[in-house]
Amino acid sequence: MLYDISQTLRPDLPVWPGDTAFTLNRTWAMGPGIPVNVSALTLSTHSGSHADAPFHYDGDGKTIDAVDANVYLGPAQIVDARGASGFVTVERIMPQLHMNVSRVLIRTYQTAPQQIWDDDFAAIDPLLIEALADRGVKLIGVDTPSLDPQSSKKMSAHLAVARRGLAILEGLVLDAVPFGVYELIALPLKIAGADSSPVRAMLRSL
Repeated sequence: MLYDISQTLRPDLPVWPGDTAFTLNRTWAMGPGIPVNVSALTLSTHSGSHADAPFHYDGDGKTIDAVDANVYLGPAQIVDARGASGFVTVERIMPQLHMNVSRVLIRTYQTAPQQIWDDDFAAIDPLLIEALADRGVKLIGVDTPSLDPQSSKKMSAHLAVARRGLAILEGLVLDAVPFGVYELIALPLKIAGADSSPVRAMLRSL
């Protein structure tokens, strides 16, 4: 079984307030003398489902073309934080973890809001990131736009990730996937100098 846990990139895709909206413009359209369709994209590097590069939250961090792609491919566990408000905590997540899990995807929504922007999404407690790293987790994924609250200026969760060397996936859609362990396939594009990249995130039953 294969599950698509990506958002669809489209003109009405909700984006972080003030960020770049997605547009697709036809550069060439099939017709007399034109045998192909070719399009130009305008979008934020954080559009929809995306992988944050360390450079997003660390001025000396790696850009997305330099990250280890292997971390975005391999076994991952979906855990339940539905209904969480404020912060997703250690107490909520750690008892659910299977042994030797190295990638954790956190579902906070019953139904992820793909049509409207939710400015009150649940954030990740930095202490949870520390606990996950202590357990050998190397990637954290969320169905929210960010690990930190929208109003955060300290970026505490992202900085905890930077200290511990985890990878980040944000904006996933986990609504239709039963809780459990899957193979994650969510490779970022190799964009020179970029702080993030959209991903086509998939889960395959093991």
